[in-house]
Amino acid sequence: GRLVPGTANPNARETPVNETLLKMIVPAIGLISGLVATYVSLQNRALLADVRREIAEMEHRLFLKINGTYERQAEAVLRDERVHGRIDDLAAELRGRSSREGPRS
Repeated sequence: GRLVPGTANPNARETPVNETLLKMIVPAIGLISGLVATYVSLQNRALLADVRREIAEMEHRLFLKINGTYERQAEAVLRDERVHGRIDDLAAELRGRSSREGPRS
C-alpha cells in the first residue's frame, strides 16, 4: 500500500494504550529536559561564582606582593628627602657640638 498524506498507515495498530503512553511520555521528556537544563545552568552559575572569587583572591594576593616589593616613585623621592634631611640635621648637630667644645688636642 501506498501512503497518502493525511491517512494512517494500515499496518500500524493505533491502540488507546499506545496513545496514552505517548501523551504521558512526551511531556515527561520535556519536563526532564527542562530540569536538566536548569540544573546545568545553576551549576554553571556556581562554577562562574567560584572562578570569580578565585580571580579576586589571586588579584588581592598579587597586589599585596607588588605593594610589598615595589614602591612608587613619589614615595621613593619623599623617603630620600626625609633621609637626606635627617642626615643634614645630624651633620649640623655634630658641627654645633664640635664648635661648642672647641678643637680637640
